[in-house]
Amino acid sequence: MPRRLRPTADIYEDAILVGDPGRAMALAQVLIEGPKMSNHARGLWGYSGRTAAGIGLNVQATGMGGPSAALVLSDLAELGVRRAVRVGTCAALAAELRPGDLVCAGEARAWSVDGRGPGPPSLPDEELTRRLRSQLGDDARAGRVASLDVLHPSPGHPNPDGDVADMQTAALLAAGRDLGVALAAILIVAEMEGSEPLDDDSVTERAIFASQAALKVLT
Repeated sequence: MPRRLRPTADIYEDAILVGDPGRAMALAQVLIEGPKMSNHARGLWGYSGRTAAGIGLNVQATGMGGPSAALVLSDLAELGVRRAVRVGTCAALAAELRPGDLVCAGEARAWSVDGRGPGPPSLPDEELTRRLRSQLGDDARAGRVASLDVLHPSPGHPNPDGDVADMQTAALLAAGRDLGVALAAILIVAEMEGSEPLDDDSVTERAIFASQAALKVLT
């Protein structure tokens, strides 16, 4: 039995991973017909069931930060998950990005506010990412992700190098490689300096769009 997740419903080979438990519920209601809660331990809400096409799917919350996400993926791998797409949020670092834009991770590096970093690049599964980019077309662009241990570091810390910043992607990609789970990531730009952040409804709308593309890629 995994140490953190306590599955109460079937777990399938394909998964969509999101940080926010509430967003996991919202996506499951769209993607799965009659979703069943598969986990509520530690507040890491997960759902599973079959899509309209009859394909088994898990939608699982990973919590906040890389350590939480990597531990959740480890438990999912133990339960039989073999392919996953992270549908997450990020902050824009590249000037040309705007709130609502979608960024498909080409690589991710871990950054620490104590000055260590960047870490070595963590790469997504090549074939899964190629199909995801093809599915999204002009609705997404490729980008480099800086995964921070603190999303808003204090003044004086080095600025991360990348197109976007989040807190999970590097850890998930590295864990996926070690666990034998094919993993890709699509991130929603939720905030940028000098602009109002996306509201929750807009983030959920973009997450539904991205996860529907991810579902086609996974199945």
